[in-house]
Amino acid sequence: MNRSRIADLSLLIVAMMWGCTFLIVQHAVRVLPPLAFNGIRFLGAAVLLALIITFFYRSQWRDISGKMLLHSCLLGLFLFLGYAFQTVGLLYTTTSNAGFITGLSVVFVPFLALLLLKSPISRYTWISALLAAAGLYLLAFAGTALTLNKGDFLIFLCAVAFALHVAYTGVFAPRYSALPLAAMQMAVVGLLSLLSSLLFEDVGPLTQVADRLLKPEVIWALLVSIGPTSAFAFWIQTVCQKYTNPSRVAVIFAMEPVFAALTGVTFGGEVLGAAAGLGCICIFAGMILAELKSAPREVQ
Repeated sequence: MNRSRIADLSLLIVAMMWGCTFLIVQHAVRVLPPLAFNGIRFLGAAVLLALIITFFYRSQWRDISGKMLLHSCLLGLFLFLGYAFQTVGLLYTTTSNAGFITGLSVVFVPFLALLLLKSPISRYTWISALLAAAGLYLLAFAGTALTLNKGDFLIFLCAVAFALHVAYTGVFAPRYSALPLAAMQMAVVGLLSLLSSLLFEDVGPLTQVADRLLKPEVIWALLVSIGPTSAFAFWIQTVCQKYTNPSRVAVIFAMEPVFAALTGVTFGGEVLGAAAGLGCICIFAGMILAELKSAPREVQ
């Protein structure tokens, strides 16, 4: 199995982790405000990656440069904007609308890759992206009508931000060591999230925050989020995007809501209708087509 195939499989595992832990995080942010939760989550992830570098890859601290710091800040800004627009947008729109519109990043990424990396848009890329977009629509709405509001516009900005993060990770990942690049962008997301929480969320007094942090659902969600779905997930993404192209990454990440839906059915008592099931099949077909027909990009 070549590096490109291993990278795609690893990214699929990342999408599975994100999707399968969505229910856990959803329960936690009902107790702790979302931006505050993200601030603790991503700062914790930054600290964890910093400790891994210090104890196991200490020489990589010397790889940090002014350009690397600037580029990691840019990646962190895109990631923060994606989470922030999504969080605020959910106040004004439905979860179904948010899921579909966020997933439209799978369509945006090929164009950004063309602009930034000069990656050609093949007909297979087009078909894969459109299959994924159609699947996301079916999965999100399952027979209901699509209605748009101001929240949907914010979610649209979220999709653009996530697409920019995937595309620019494809630009910067081959240039730098993955661990410091991931650690610094986690720190940027965490700091911006905490600042935004102080400005826009009512977190209450410190004693109340401490009580919320000690809730079992919050502790469990933070343990899962800080390690597997933040520190390790974005470390894996940064490494893997050296060996695959952003368009394929976007299609693979479209599997996240599929895993989220399956988790909801299995553990949350949700019902997956025929249209939603067809949507899952479309997304899976788009991912397989992207995997089989996209030329692997090897790094010598």
